[in-house]
Amino acid sequence: MTLLFYETPSKQNVEQQKSIDQAKDEACPICLEPLKTSECTVLPKCKHRFCKDCLKRAFQLKPTCPICGEIYGSLTGTQPKEGSMTVSRDSSFLPGYAKYGTIVISYHIPSGRQGDEHPNPGMPYQGASRIAYLPDSTEGKKVLKLLQRAFDQRLTFTIGRSSTTGQNNVVTWNDIHHKTSRDGGPTCYGYPDPDYLKRVQDELKAKGID
Repeated sequence: MTLLFYETPSKQNVEQQKSIDQAKDEACPICLEPLKTSECTVLPKCKHRFCKDCLKRAFQLKPTCPICGEIYGSLTGTQPKEGSMTVSRDSSFLPGYAKYGTIVISYHIPSGRQGDEHPNPGMPYQGASRIAYLPDSTEGKKVLKLLQRAFDQRLTFTIGRSSTTGQNNVVTWNDIHHKTSRDGGPTCYGYPDPDYLKRVQDELKAKGID
């Protein structure tokens, strides 16, 4: 008697094939043409479906789902390539973190000329130097590592209009909030602010850093 063995499809493969089969009566959200099973790509996490070529072109601009924004891969921002992030520590404590010292982050982005990814290519932009503070606690150290990744991926700063001065073509923060004052509370961008470390981790996660 001959025994035949069959490979059991994985749950992920079954779900992906089911998702492809469902695409037969759908249109690609990008080009609006009917999806063809042989030319359909199903994103593994969010299950949204697209034409292979449409999705490839979209991912060349930004590796996120064009519908829901789910991140696939690493994002790279438009922060100028020249710049530095240095870290030091002191023994003083931040309000709300009396048991810990302070992590001091110093950013420096020199002035330069805008590249093709910036609002006004070829025009000069004004650089910036910023100092930010974190508690030297376990969670503060975790946030520091995430902020370092964000800086390395050019996500911390961008070039645009300053929200405080209204000046154009300057280096500005890029939606990752920092505490630039030791005290004064949230209205002064300082401490105490019990939810800050959680909020900034959520902001970093939205950029694919967690």
